[in-house]
Amino acid sequence: MELISDKIFKLMEDKSMSIMEFSRKTGISHSTISDWKRKKTNPSADKILVICDVLGVSPYELLQDTYKPGVLQGKDYRIISEGTDSYKLVLEFEGLTPSNKERLFGYLQALKE
Repeated sequence: MELISDKIFKLMEDKSMSIMEFSRKTGISHSTISDWKRKKTNPSADKILVICDVLGVSPYELLQDTYKPGVLQGKDYRIISEGTDSYKLVLEFEGLTPSNKERLFGYLQALKE
């Protein structure tokens, strides 16, 4: 079984993200991140969500045995932070009837043109 830390370093490499940049974005010390690599250890559970947020993956993707970027159980996904306009928009969209969802997609298409 692959270490979670190995997946983290693969994701960082895919995003051309240095340890220093990852440290700055996550708030995890550079030495802690280096220890994961050097000592072949995994991050503590309380760090998983911030790591996933910075790397743009779901906890499921990070913790599962195989890594497939951008796919969650065969579906594309996007992480949206609660309280943002995008989050509010998704909640509103979910409350629409199917016909109103279709109308909204038509309006969005017109806005793009």
